[in-house]
Amino acid sequence: MKIWKVWREIRFPVSLFVLALGIILFISGLVWMFWREAELGPISDLAKFFGGWNYYLLVIGIVLIPIGGWYSYDYIKKKRFLLEELKTDRKSELVKKKGELESVVKALPKRYERMLREKEKKLGLR
Repeated sequence: MKIWKVWREIRFPVSLFVLALGIILFISGLVWMFWREAELGPISDLAKFFGGWNYYLLVIGIVLIPIGGWYSYDYIKKKRFLLEELKTDRKSELVKKKGELESVVKALPKRYERMLREKEKKLGLR
């Protein structure tokens, strides 16, 4: 259970890192496969450094890009939804979406849970 609490806090930075790493590995693999003789700056140096491993890194990059992209997109979507719903000053609207807000808050960092609790307290739900 403790790992889940830590994951809530670091999910977005880790997903951005995974996305960036996937893009770098994918580009390195492409450069190695198609533009091996071209001088494209640091990316050519990186491709030469990895050498024959670039084929594997290309596949790893293809796997990491959707994973990092999905987690980043999901985090941003949930954060926007929560912040949009917290703008309301109508108790009935908050009560209607309480279940959905509770599930969203569980996937976001602790500060968003505190924001929801403060809003509920302000509207007299707690």
